[in-house]
Amino acid sequence: MIAIVKYNAGNIGSVTNALNRLGIKNKVTDDPEELKAADKVIFPGVGEAGTAMNYLRERGLDEVIKNLKQPVLGICLGMQLMCNHSEEGDTECLGIFNTTVKKFPTTAGMKVPHMGWNSLNTEVVNQQSTILQGLQPAADVYYVHSFYAEVCENTVAACDYILPFSSVLQKDNFYATQFHPEKSASIGEEILKNFISLP
Repeated sequence: MIAIVKYNAGNIGSVTNALNRLGIKNKVTDDPEELKAADKVIFPGVGEAGTAMNYLRERGLDEVIKNLKQPVLGICLGMQLMCNHSEEGDTECLGIFNTTVKKFPTTAGMKVPHMGWNSLNTEVVNQQSTILQGLQPAADVYYVHSFYAEVCENTVAACDYILPFSSVLQKDNFYATQFHPEKSASIGEEILKNFISLP
């Protein structure tokens, strides 16, 4: 069973729908014991970093998530909350990935939020991620975000919009995508299948 972390953030429904389409049993929960017992955990979200972290801390979920031993996938806000710190609300985050989340700078002719399809560049880093197996180097995926995680030693794929940023992060049993695999058509479906197939 895949547990989907329930917290003060939107977009959980689209992840549930994507897993249902794949025939994968899942449950939305904020129960620490259910999260610990799940085969895998997905930590999705759309929302504001400070509010979301407060919700996690009030329920002790911050410590639970950091200490999970099974594969964990953060999506969008979930990925950003797995970093050290976010400029959004000057928020201390979970510190799983050694990088900082910043707001895109104002740049002439470039809209923020970064919204829509953009390429997933796996050639800018040396690491290879198991959740990206079988994908072409410049596969297009769907983004919606105003903040980005800086490229770091945990970056396994990047994207370029205004500046290069982390598109996929990986460290030990923790994986994360800035884009929305559940909204990224066949490419996103492959990434979810790769995650589901992890031992």
